[in-house]
Amino acid sequence: MSWTEITVLVEKAKTGDREAYGELVTRFQSSVYAMALGRVRDPLEAQELAQDVFVHAMRKLPQLRDPRCFAGWLRRITARMAINRLTRRGPLFGTDPEMLDAVEARTRTAEEQFAVGEAVEQLKGALSELKPLDRQTLEAFYIRGRSLKQIAKEFAVPTGTVKRRLHVARQRLKEVLEEIDPTLAEKFAGVEDEVEAVGV
Repeated sequence: MSWTEITVLVEKAKTGDREAYGELVTRFQSSVYAMALGRVRDPLEAQELAQDVFVHAMRKLPQLRDPRCFAGWLRRITARMAINRLTRRGPLFGTDPEMLDAVEARTRTAEEQFAVGEAVEQLKGALSELKPLDRQTLEAFYIRGRSLKQIAKEFAVPTGTVKRRLHVARQRLKEVLEEIDPTLAEKFAGVEDEVEAVGV
């Protein structure tokens, strides 16, 4: 699914199209879960957090001014809700089942799971071949879910510098991936659009 298609789905979902929102959940559930798991360190709690993120995002979606920012906006919601959950560590709040009744649950087949695992290993290998600064910048944004402002503060550089570093690091990563597996490199080709769309 291209970023243009995602933007169209966001526009539809903002008008109350639950089928469109369900498609967005299907597209982003793996990345939201991975980010949640990386923060709360518990699979079951990460699943609950991911569900809460999508319910919250559905309610707040009309407030999203630029549909192109959806991916970064969703990432920031996940980070914020993970921090709240870790701070609270009290009873977990449930959600209305009917809120997500239009969202179709999907589990990967054994073959898909293997393919994802293989792709992750290839990506890790490619990251390890990058210069430390390139690797640290990509990991901060994509793996640790830091915003551009947070990365700028962490590296003590202007936000514009972070954007440029992300652009350069992605290009270098793409070159390494093309040497390992050209088909894998194609999967990362749309990432540029996401970063350009993410607000600071």
